[in-house]
Amino acid sequence: MTDALKRLSDEGVAIWLDDLSRKRITSGNLAELIDQSHVVGVTTNPSIFQKAISGGDGYEQQLADLAARKVTVDEAIRMITTADVRDAADILRPVFDRTDGQDGRVSIEVDPRLAHNTTATVAEAKQLAWLVDRPNTLIKIPATKAGLPAIAEVIGKGISVNVTLIFSLERYRAVMDAYLTGLEKAKAAGLDLNLIHSVASFFVSRVDTEIDKRLDALGTEEAEALRGKAALANARLAYQAYEEVFSSDRWAALEKAGANKQRALWASTGVKDPAYKDTLYVDDLVAPNTVNTMPEATLEATADHGQIVGDTVRGTYEQAKAELDALAKVGISYDEVVQLLEDEGVEKFEQSWNDLLKSTEAELKRLAPEA
Repeated sequence: MTDALKRLSDEGVAIWLDDLSRKRITSGNLAELIDQSHVVGVTTNPSIFQKAISGGDGYEQQLADLAARKVTVDEAIRMITTADVRDAADILRPVFDRTDGQDGRVSIEVDPRLAHNTTATVAEAKQLAWLVDRPNTLIKIPATKAGLPAIAEVIGKGISVNVTLIFSLERYRAVMDAYLTGLEKAKAAGLDLNLIHSVASFFVSRVDTEIDKRLDALGTEEAEALRGKAALANARLAYQAYEEVFSSDRWAALEKAGANKQRALWASTGVKDPAYKDTLYVDDLVAPNTVNTMPEATLEATADHGQIVGDTVRGTYEQAKAELDALAKVGISYDEVVQLLEDEGVEKFEQSWNDLLKSTEAELKRLAPEA
């Protein structure tokens, strides 16, 4: 069942699971996925935690203890989520040690309500790193305009970062620039660059969802022929940008000082349109030194019938650019789409966080000891 996953891993794609819950930790499921399915990392986000904690499985005792202490709902959520990340990080620690820190990592996101506040994002990232207190943690910071200087500052303090919600090629280049700036700050401060790691989470399926909707509205043959091509083209051109930046003179100086490349991470790789093969954003995004973080359904589909045939990214750049250019010719604005997706992404995570606040507050009230 895992031959395709092994082939994917052998091609240089790190397989991370885009999910976490206490039940997954305590049941041994996460350890099993690491052992049998080549999973070498975990990503979380506000939506994942909202689903896990609202499901309630395994959280009641901690919630009761927090209620007895009369903690605020914000503190309760942070205590619960960091406990899960800490435990998952401990399970993944052997992978972290074996890969010299490249994999075996668990990501936890800053409060999404801070996405447009640089100072607060930096403070939150420092607090999360301190709370989890594991070397194999990545702090997730969204690639908003306010997030870019926060990324540079947090990296400069020696904290490893997963940059999330990247949709546009222009913003991705700005993210890589922020990472290099952060490394330069860390170097100037005398920090060990070899201990700093980062991934840049480039979102995939949502691009097709939005652009396909616009193509369908056009209803022309030219538009129909472009369905399902934008997301792959966008991601492949992102990898081209990655290759350019990490072969530059600026990078060479940092690499000589011990720095690690910021890997491209393919996020949102679950296929939304049933007309497409369910392993599309795995099979067709194979390239060295990348990460694919998959929901469990995509992981299982890849294990069962994924078609891993080698590098499917390098050598496609000219075609990818032509496909994005074709979108402009039929009247679809790339810049408008990627900005909309960023705005919606921040909004969705904020809504999930607000839903989590409400459900956790209700549980704290229910479990509060009688006066």
